[in-house]
Amino acid sequence: MSVPLLRPFAGLRPAAEYAAEVAAPPYDVLSSEEARVMAAGKQWSFLHISKPEIDLPEGTDPYSPAVYAKARENLEAMVAAGVLQKDEKPCFYVYRLKMGEHIQVGLVGGGSVAAYDANRIRKHEFTRPDKEDDRVRQIDACDAQTGPVLLAHRDHPEVSAAMTATMAMPPAYEVVAADGIVHTLWVMDDDEFIRLIVDAFDAMPALYIADGHHRSAAASRVAAARRQKGAKSDEAYESFLVVTFPIHEMKIMDYNRVVKDLNGLDREQVLAAIAAEFVVAPMPERVKPAEPREVGMYLKGQWYKLTVRHPAPADPVARLDVSLLSDRLLTPVLGIADLRKDKRIDFVGGKRGLAELEKRVESGEMAVAFAMFATSMEDLVAVAEAGQVMPPKSTWFEPKLADGLVSYPLG
Repeated sequence: MSVPLLRPFAGLRPAAEYAAEVAAPPYDVLSSEEARVMAAGKQWSFLHISKPEIDLPEGTDPYSPAVYAKARENLEAMVAAGVLQKDEKPCFYVYRLKMGEHIQVGLVGGGSVAAYDANRIRKHEFTRPDKEDDRVRQIDACDAQTGPVLLAHRDHPEVSAAMTATMAMPPAYEVVAADGIVHTLWVMDDDEFIRLIVDAFDAMPALYIADGHHRSAAASRVAAARRQKGAKSDEAYESFLVVTFPIHEMKIMDYNRVVKDLNGLDREQVLAAIAAEFVVAPMPERVKPAEPREVGMYLKGQWYKLTVRHPAPADPVARLDVSLLSDRLLTPVLGIADLRKDKRIDFVGGKRGLAELEKRVESGEMAVAFAMFATSMEDLVAVAEAGQVMPPKSTWFEPKLADGLVSYPLG
């Protein structure tokens, strides 16, 4: 039997009175030390499952078998205590994120592994085997997918109408996170709405991964391994935990770059070299690019606006601002050829603001910073449709999904 592109599932989620304590930031945005501090005094924080090394001696290797065993132990303890409870029937869930004036409303469901394998759930990034291995071990240990993959879909009026009708009911819970982002969840258990959602998504040509490439790849590997053991094709592991939002509602922030040194050049030599490909204009204040093909650059004590001189290529990857910066400045001038491996470059999410770029340079830790114009969702879709991949650190999505509000049990 074929698995729908998006299907309902009986979610494992907090009892209402525990929701605020359980909800946690995504596992990959906190260090072990930050997670330990955040979970202090919170017995039921989902960080005890997503970052279980916090319950082991400091210095424990986060990839050791003991860590994954602790994740399962903590998950089982939360179920036994009634903190996490499994819904009685397969459902979809409506998930609203509110960050300041920005609101986006998505649907939580099970995305088809077969569709991912066939590139109908489309990628735009490479994955690293070590990070995939980590997620595979986490999924196998917990027998559940505990971290949602962020997807995007083209707007569908009937899907939107079903979500709006569900949101007219009282939510299962509303949680205000430490960063002020409001997470609200509704249970969509109406059979008619469920059928509508399944049919509507089955008719869509594709979904697009926004964030969560390693979680997606790990889910595919887990399914392949379990399939080899002869289980049925419609088992739970043939889908993976996703939250999909309409493309037009999603918000990508800038993902900025900082470089440790000037590749043996002095300030004037760097400015002269850059001028071959960019119009360089000193500015009296911080430069946040206002449109594509603009870059803000900070050298100690001075901001510059860089404007790309020559037309961008037609290729969907080569025309990205992050590609233009790499191809026309980082590589030829600063000698950074491999963004994945070069230790001289670091990346700063736009949520930290331009002051963070100044701070990194003024401290002497970095020599130069670049403020980027945010990649657009249209760019992301174009790259995914072309079957290509973006350079590392091209997109920074905000607001982030919470871990713990809904998990996907495989057993």
